[in-house]
Amino acid sequence: MNYHPSRRHLLQTGAAAGALGFLSKIPLLGAEDVKLDPNQVQFRPEIEPLIRLLEETPRERLLEEVAGRIKKGTTYREILSALLLAGVRNIQPRPVGFKFHAVLVVNSAHLASVNSPDSDRWLPIFWALDYFKSSQARDVQEGDWTMVSVKESEVPSSGKARELFAEGMDRWDEAKVDAATAGLARAAGAQEVFDLFAKYGARDFRDIGHKAIYVANSWRTLQAIGWNHSEPVLRSLGYALLQHSGSNPGESSHEADLPGRLNEKMLKTIRSDWQGGVVKKEATSEMLSVLREGTWEDASRKVVELLNNKISPQSIWDGLFQHASEMLMRRPGIVSLHASTTTNALHYAHQHTFNDETRRFLLLQNAAFLTMFRDRGGIKEGVAIDQFEPVDGVPGIDEIFAEISGNKELAAKKALAYLNATKDPKPFMKEAQRLIYLKGTGSHDYKFSSAVLEDYESISPEMRNRFLAGSVFWLQGSGKKDTDLVARTRNALGS
Repeated sequence: MNYHPSRRHLLQTGAAAGALGFLSKIPLLGAEDVKLDPNQVQFRPEIEPLIRLLEETPRERLLEEVAGRIKKGTTYREILSALLLAGVRNIQPRPVGFKFHAVLVVNSAHLASVNSPDSDRWLPIFWALDYFKSSQARDVQEGDWTMVSVKESEVPSSGKARELFAEGMDRWDEAKVDAATAGLARAAGAQEVFDLFAKYGARDFRDIGHKAIYVANSWRTLQAIGWNHSEPVLRSLGYALLQHSGSNPGESSHEADLPGRLNEKMLKTIRSDWQGGVVKKEATSEMLSVLREGTWEDASRKVVELLNNKISPQSIWDGLFQHASEMLMRRPGIVSLHASTTTNALHYAHQHTFNDETRRFLLLQNAAFLTMFRDRGGIKEGVAIDQFEPVDGVPGIDEIFAEISGNKELAAKKALAYLNATKDPKPFMKEAQRLIYLKGTGSHDYKFSSAVLEDYESISPEMRNRFLAGSVFWLQGSGKKDTDLVARTRNALGS
């Protein structure tokens, strides 16, 4: 793939930092090692050999091989880059979930690594490396999809890329979107690209929120590894966002698209100074009530009503975060879990897009989507997150996480008592994160824990403890044994 980032790109993103000196750290390769399939997308020459190492090394030897490279000087950033790009090239992003979690989870593993003590910092990344190999094997079984090179003759000039991208997305035209995405990656600024993808990643309720999750997580990982790797990632993302079944959504009326179409109109009725306003607990309660009982249209209209009544968006987000957590408490499972991780992704995009209409659209869509998660999961009754009571006394951290392995409802009540009494969530968060990378076995363990620990800071202080206490319904308990990968990783690294 021919990719030449503009000087503007590099200045905007700082993407060039850290790349120099990498080739000298990779062992010499023979002639056979560098033969490449001309139809397969190729990555930048400084990272391609490491990606091929991940692709070609058998699963049972990969962690040891990577540990050997680390000891010779390969950096964390290089490993993270290769991990994301190997997944992008080797795993089909449709459906946007299942085996593709090997890509979706990279940012979550990165966040877990950042929040880990030095002695454990490699554990989440080595888990993700092993998970990539299992997903790669599954992709082979399901047809062995591989990303191909873009058709260079169809890549538009910088002046036309944005227009053609929007046109292709609106028409659900894969070829046009793929070529336009390559044009955007080569010429547009990172923020401009994110604003576009943030809008289209939230336009439809397919793949239980994974489209929005992929937008947020791919953007965030690119900020860590450098925008110079953006083209293949964005091409994968564009292909994922066009996932649908049945007739062309641009020419049909599917339920998954209805909220987006109405909310595109409703966002224009919101007051111009909507980002100001007062924070009211009563408004959050109103939002929660509609999310529990109303339709997706009721939820969107309630958002508009509250904003136009000069309620701060913070009060609405408080309701959205709490309802997502409440659904998980009522019925722990994949659907309710994705209500939380999707809300995390949409809130992140809401915070980081520069486009005011897109920011309003994301808020409206999140409210609508939560009612659709609720209906899909059959989640109507159960514990109310704003009403459950803490236990008497102040249980210790060890007691809480031991309880998670047995009685999650009681663990939540103990967690609430602890958080209310100590007024310091850090020990609880630290232990929750530690147990994820010691005992977590699936991508959702990483996705959920990274999301909920981040979202805690986004909720009004008086509501945070209940939100965090509710997270125990998916966190790991201390009674579960450590995964085999923990010992294998430590042995490989000699730590």
